[in-house]
Amino acid sequence: MEENMWIIELESALLDDCNVNDIFTICQGKAVPEALRPDVWQVCLDVRHKSDQMSLFNEIYDLPFQSQLREDCQRHVDRMGNEEEDKVSVVSDLESIMTFYCKNRNLQYEPDNGWIELLLPLFALKLNRSDTFNLFEAIRDTYIPKGCKPKGNVFHVFRLLLLYHDPELCSVLDTKKITPDLYSLSWFQSLFASCSSLSVIIAMWDLYFQNADPFMVFFLALIILINGREQILQMKANSSSKEEIIKFLSNMPCALEVDDVHDFCSLAQYYALKTPTSFKTDFLKALYGKQNDSPRSQEESTKVSQALCLPVSVYELVENSASEFPIPDAVRFFLVDCRPAEQYNAGHLSTAFHLDCNLMLQEPVAFATAVQGLLAAQRQSIEANSNAGGEHLCFMGSGRVEEDQYTHMVVASFLQKNTHYVSLLTGGYTSIHDYFGDHMADCLEDHNVAKCLVCQQHQQVKQVPLKASSASASGQSSTDLFSKFSAVMKSKSAEVKGKLLDIIVNPSAQNGNHNLGAGGQMQAATSQDRHVSAKERQGKRYRNVAPVFSIDDETEDTFNSEINGAGGEVGTPSADSKEIVQLNQYFKTADIINAFKCQEVHINGYMYDSHLIITPSQLVVLRELGRGQAQVMVRRPLASIVKITAKKRHRDLITFKYGFPDGDGLLITDMDRFLIPNATAATALVSKHIIDVLDNAK
Repeated sequence: MEENMWIIELESALLDDCNVNDIFTICQGKAVPEALRPDVWQVCLDVRHKSDQMSLFNEIYDLPFQSQLREDCQRHVDRMGNEEEDKVSVVSDLESIMTFYCKNRNLQYEPDNGWIELLLPLFALKLNRSDTFNLFEAIRDTYIPKGCKPKGNVFHVFRLLLLYHDPELCSVLDTKKITPDLYSLSWFQSLFASCSSLSVIIAMWDLYFQNADPFMVFFLALIILINGREQILQMKANSSSKEEIIKFLSNMPCALEVDDVHDFCSLAQYYALKTPTSFKTDFLKALYGKQNDSPRSQEESTKVSQALCLPVSVYELVENSASEFPIPDAVRFFLVDCRPAEQYNAGHLSTAFHLDCNLMLQEPVAFATAVQGLLAAQRQSIEANSNAGGEHLCFMGSGRVEEDQYTHMVVASFLQKNTHYVSLLTGGYTSIHDYFGDHMADCLEDHNVAKCLVCQQHQQVKQVPLKASSASASGQSSTDLFSKFSAVMKSKSAEVKGKLLDIIVNPSAQNGNHNLGAGGQMQAATSQDRHVSAKERQGKRYRNVAPVFSIDDETEDTFNSEINGAGGEVGTPSADSKEIVQLNQYFKTADIINAFKCQEVHINGYMYDSHLIITPSQLVVLRELGRGQAQVMVRRPLASIVKITAKKRHRDLITFKYGFPDGDGLLITDMDRFLIPNATAATALVSKHIIDVLDNAK
């Protein structure tokens, strides 16, 4: 009975107004019961309450390609082996849905475009024609990448993913001129429905729709290639023809069985965790946005096809470097600064390993020595479980074309050696410089305005180098990261430098500069850190911006009046990543106004017994460890809370959103979610003290 409690919980949730997150939390990767699958898929694809679009179909079959469409529908249904009576019904519905889809979207059907293969598994749900159409349309819009055609953008992106995780296998296929579209076109067009059995597809889509990740198809395709790696390398060794290898690759998903699906999807999620999030954020719009052939769209496609390796955004690099609570097996970057020495000495990130790219051509022996030093430093940081480094190499150029051609040569040399996890920072040092803006002095080491090329460039165009608006140039900068970055990076720099000093000796190092290059010795600089004063930091960033704080429902049904105020520095995890307290003693602290027993709801669905502590100025989260102990997970300034929301049908599920005003809207930089039994009292108390904090600030 206990084993099936989740099914009862799922049935109850489906009767309520649940969403895909609720489904994921309840099912946790289990196979969905057949009777509940239609409702589960409709919830996951958000079509449960969608109107009957098929009622608009005039039942006229007069498309220019109608005969081809009817023939293909008949051919695919014949392969299914159904009873003759069932075949007639399925063919009729199949052609009707496909015809209306083409007319409604003004699209042209082409043989083997994956539409029929994608639609057929939905007939197993035995839904009416309208619901089946809505599911098909939602899958096409949400999960099928745009540009699924020979040499399409999607396959350039997939190649970059393969290059990141298995450069040797990628090189083998490149050498044979086997591009991904030659073997995986049908995988992406139909979410593997064209090359797997119905039972496998049903089991796979159960997990696929629960995860609600459109990029999952990329990682499933990656797992298929990696799983067949040895056979592919053996075929190359046996001098198999290009056509033989393509046929083998195309048919690999056919070997999947139902029992393999769970492990298959779990491995895909593992590789997704081991991939920079920029892979999704940077390519989301290009692959899953509105399809168009505008010059800008074509330009983005060209950039992807010509990319040397996987790009990483400055936002992810900074956030990753500042993180004090790394998720096990998640991406941790080891940053390699490839700029010339004089540029590095005029400003750099304190944890960056300097590898002068000019030496690759000028002094190959010294460059080789520096590379060995880099790899040794990387190994030491990994063995020491240091936050200052990881196994993912992120190379950084200057952002200037004249120098970055040499940076690209360095990156190419690592790829030629089949080095895993190689990426390139988008925009180079210029993007980091512009990202930090006013916080540059806290986050960059040895920054010299007079010698910094980026500062000189800003001066030439009559812009203030540290202008506040430059911090928003990246469009994603968030204040909480700066405070984290400043504290974390400064503490890490000594650790990194201590390790690197033991590796390379350079008799030609310049006086007083932190410089680690080919054969380079790193000497301690005597320059002092320059910090922006408290007076400079406050009052400028949000000048003349109307602050907003509100308490409302996540479905926009307001349950409390809007309150003006809020927006500012967002709280960060405790400086000590292992700050353990005794609960009894902590609750006796004088400045605690109230404490609410709750459960912290993590983004992955896990729940942790916790306590929400309210002080006159902060929101503190304690996670229970047992034996009367708890860990301080985060301290949030009350002034940073800009919105508090509740689920419409689960009023005790409360989300606190943090950020600051951004023009007429809000820029949300972080959020926490809790299940609070006494949620009304908790939110009322928090809102009261937010107002008190804001009034005192005035």
